[in-house]
Amino acid sequence: MKYLNNAFVHFFNYLHGGVISVFPNPNVSYGIAIILMTVIIRVIILPLGIKQIKSSLVMNKIQPEVKKIQDKYKNDPQKAQKEMMKLYKEKGASPFSGCLPLLIQWPILVALYYVFNHLTGLNGISFLWVKDLSKPDIVLSILSGLTTFLSGWLIMPSGDNPQAGQSSKMNIGMGIFMVFISWRLKSALVLYWVVSNLIQVAQNFVIKRIEEKRVVDN
Repeated sequence: MKYLNNAFVHFFNYLHGGVISVFPNPNVSYGIAIILMTVIIRVIILPLGIKQIKSSLVMNKIQPEVKKIQDKYKNDPQKAQKEMMKLYKEKGASPFSGCLPLLIQWPILVALYYVFNHLTGLNGISFLWVKDLSKPDIVLSILSGLTTFLSGWLIMPSGDNPQAGQSSKMNIGMGIFMVFISWRLKSALVLYWVVSNLIQVAQNFVIKRIEEKRVVDN
């Protein structure tokens, strides 16, 4: 993990060096460097992100079939599990698809936490409405929760069923949790998370529309 942390430090310094040559004002260059770094990271993990979104949409679509299997084999959990795994394989879905973004983002967040905690140049640097990127910001914290909720809401299962209700509660809970956590982190890291979420929202929206159009055309 130390190697990854150091790699991110060098990468950010290199990126910021390029930005500051165009925007000499550090109150502009640091914020733009963070946004550019976010975009680059999102582009790198784009294939995995697309796969996760498609899998989540398929999981939502086959919930009625999953419910039928659960009802049919309610007295035989092993058989029910076997039939559901067979269904997932046939439809190209994964029950663990919702965990993929967290698994991907976690080491990146840890590395960036290290990066922004070791960048002394952040102290006193403002960006947009944020007065100091090295300190928490309430507006960014709220945006962190709202964008987290929105990115999940776009691919939540619809309908009046237990899974939809549970997903909705979990999504709301995650949004609130991110507000709570973000208020204790440096604004630089939260800025990364907000921008990353906004890209995720756009990605979810576009892929969902494409998949819905494909289903209609077929």
